[in-house]
Amino acid sequence: MKKEEIISVLSEWNFWGKGLDTGRDRMFYLDRICGFLEGVEKVISVYGVRRCGKSFLLRQVAKRFSDKLGKDRVLYVNFEEARFAGNEVKALFEIYDAYKEFIRPSERPIVILDEVQEIKGWEKFVRSLHEKGEARLVVSGSSAKLMSEELATLLSGRDIPIEIFPLSFSEFLEFKGIELNDEKSVFIRKFEIIQRLREYLEFGGFPEVVLEDNVEKKKAVLKRYFETIIVKDVERRFNIREREKLEFLANFYITNISSPITFSSISKILRIPKKTVERFSLYLATSRALFFVSRFSPTLKEQEKAARKVYSIDTGMSNAVGFKIFENYGKMVENAVAIELLRRFSTSPSTRIYYIKVNEKEVDFAVKEGLEFKQLIQVSYVSHVEEIPKREIETLLKAGLELRCNNLIIVTWDVDEQLKFGDKIIKLVPLWKWLLENKVANA
Repeated sequence: MKKEEIISVLSEWNFWGKGLDTGRDRMFYLDRICGFLEGVEKVISVYGVRRCGKSFLLRQVAKRFSDKLGKDRVLYVNFEEARFAGNEVKALFEIYDAYKEFIRPSERPIVILDEVQEIKGWEKFVRSLHEKGEARLVVSGSSAKLMSEELATLLSGRDIPIEIFPLSFSEFLEFKGIELNDEKSVFIRKFEIIQRLREYLEFGGFPEVVLEDNVEKKKAVLKRYFETIIVKDVERRFNIREREKLEFLANFYITNISSPITFSSISKILRIPKKTVERFSLYLATSRALFFVSRFSPTLKEQEKAARKVYSIDTGMSNAVGFKIFENYGKMVENAVAIELLRRFSTSPSTRIYYIKVNEKEVDFAVKEGLEFKQLIQVSYVSHVEEIPKREIETLLKAGLELRCNNLIIVTWDVDEQLKFGDKIIKLVPLWKWLLENKVANA
């Protein structure tokens, strides 16, 4: 493309041109990205499952700095733009040169490269600008593992990774126009919140789906997302020829959320070689459509052999795609808790999420920070304390004793009280309240 043509395309996306709609601000991520851009000399790598809202978020970053520093000092490029499709790294240098020649940034610019994995060899361009200190850089893509590996190789770890998730329940309520500004407003609107929670569990937190009112369209969009992730982020990215086996495995996983699995057992059930199951599972986890929680064991060898529990990054996607004979709210609630734990501790590199097995009974989640267990969580879809199985309480208490952890929680559907067992206390917390923990605590 000629430089004039490049600028014409870029002007549709940038605020020194027409600019684009920035959607609803997602303040947690927006403040975090902007804070790093202003505070550290590192490449900011933004990743997350496809369609989770990365592009709108990066537009918000572009808008904030355009307003603060001047429109000429921000270059935003989205490589899902059809006119930039199929290009190699040379195109990146041509785009940047055209920007400098025609827009003439007054000082060092901020360069935002969205869905950059679409450009072969993009790392060379990023390294070049970063090492020369010529620009502040933000790059985004759908694959955390691939981006971090490529950046680590070429930048020696001089990047800060930030994972973006579909909307949290708190963000979901904001998108629905429900503002919870203080503790009083939270509890006054409790029944409305619970009603919305059912919608959140059923259709998930992908922004486009949340803003769509038509139920059939929601389901169609979620199915399309899953198909696109399988094709673009897994099949094409990893050059997979055995497409049917990949789709079979992906559908098996998303149908069996919140369930323990082993690669050996899946190999037998689906009649797929174990090595293929392991490889495809890694690819699916890399796409972030699915993730696995390992069972805690003192030795890494035992941990690798033990069953993993599989979860979807979005309950709406698993509901739309998975084969189900009847609704299983218990599985959905557990999956929602798993996503929220992953989201909450994504900013803490020393924190790991496991599940625990005690005398063949499970504790659903164990939050381990460094060498210490900070929290043990059971998930029980109940509305009355009498409905909680005795074994779940006993297992939680025993695990707390063995792991020296006193922060014991059972996330329920609508039970809010405490149980005392000698000097031990188990907190029973409704799911809606647990998901809005920061809102309620700060209200």
